[in-house]
Order: sequence, then structure tokens, then C-alpha cells
Amino acid sequence: MSGTALITGATEGIGRATAFTLGRTGYRVGVCARSAGPLEALLSDLRAAGITAAGQPADVGDPVAVNQLVNLVSDRLGPVDVLVNNAGIAILKPFAELSLAEWDATMATNLRSLFLVTREVLPGMRQRQTGAVVNIASLAGKSGFAGGSAYAASKHAMLGFSRSLMLEVRADHIRVIAICPGTVNTSLIRNQTLLQPDLSRVLDPEDVAQTVVAALALPQRALVSELEVRPTTP
Repeated sequence: MSGTALITGATEGIGRATAFTLGRTGYRVGVCARSAGPLEALLSDLRAAGITAAGQPADVGDPVAVNQLVNLVSDRLGPVDVLVNNAGIAILKPFAELSLAEWDATMATNLRSLFLVTREVLPGMRQRQTGAVVNIASLAGKSGFAGGSAYAASKHAMLGFSRSLMLEVRADHIRVIAICPGTVNTSLIRNQTLLQPDLSRVLDPEDVAQTVVAALALPQRALVSELEVRPTTP
């Protein structure tokens, strides 16, 4: 496996694990995050591990920033062969306490970025007649939960986007893959108080990263369009 992979929201959790896992399988790795400090630290860690990497801070809800990011990664590493749409937030609280600003922030990060980054890399993939778009969704995209109205709505929408785009671009030899993890031990779950899972029994970010690699490792003629990843003993 080789080529250039771009991972959004890459400085921690699933994004960071995916960047290292793809890098170790032979990909050149493009990364982004909002904050410059954590991003520079990630790039340093990737290069120290022998992984060719490039990236810059970017708000992936901003079309100008997305264009600049993709241009930088393409110039330094080559055209994007694999896009991993991982950037996301979870604001978990009862609907009556959810503000419009929190709703809008969820949709901007979880959905607007999905549209913008995919739109930026897809024409090149179609021209080259190869590529993969991997969307990190959630089991919350298949069922709701109390306090998850904004988050679950965004993940349901992500699955609708993935299923529809898959049907549009599969004839161009582009695979669209939605990964739906259960609870993962990341800051997204640790920094909220609504849910209190036993973190010793949930998924690790590396489990999701390995699932991404396994889906990409299939022969080009094969497409797994949607994968559910659950803890073995929840």
C-alpha cells in the first residue's frame, strides 16, 4: 500500500492513530488540525517514526483553508489517493439545553467539513480513476441516544452522504467507505459527562485505524462500503 493519504482532525485520537498506521503501511501522510502547536508536534512525531508527512493548521469548515491545505499536501506529497474525513466534535447534552450555536458548530465540523474536503480532492481522483474516501462515522449514525440529538443527527447525515456518494463514484473506481465505531477511548468521550462508559472495555483509536487499513487493503475490485466496529465485551 502506498500513495498519499490526507487525514483531517489528525492530532489526537482516531486521526492520530490513523496517520501513524497508514504511514507505517507505506503511505505519505498529510495531516491537519485547527491548532498549530499540536500539529507541529504531530508532524515531528511522524517524521521521527520515519513517515513522510506534511500539513498545516486548517479550519476544515472554511473552503479557502481547505483549498490551501489540499494544495500544500499535493505539492509536497503528491495527489491525494486516500482521504480520511475524521474531523468531528460531540456536544452531548439534553436537547432542551442545546443552543443554536452548539447545533451549528456540530454541523459545521461534522458535515460542512465532510463536504468541503471531499469536494476538493474528488475531481483529481476521478481524473486519475482511482482513490478512496473514508468517512469516520459512528454507530450513533444508526441509532440515537438520549443527549445525542446533534451528534447523532450529524452522523446519520454522514452515512447518507457516504451511501449516496458511493453510488455516484464507484464507476470511476473510487471507493467510499464509512467506518462506524462504537465508543472509542478518545478525548471526545473523556471530555463529556453525559455518558460514563468503562474505558477499559471500549475501543482504542488503533482499533479503528486498523479497520481503515483493512478496508483499504482489499483488492481494487472489492468495496466494503460500510463497517461497524464494536467492542468485543462492552
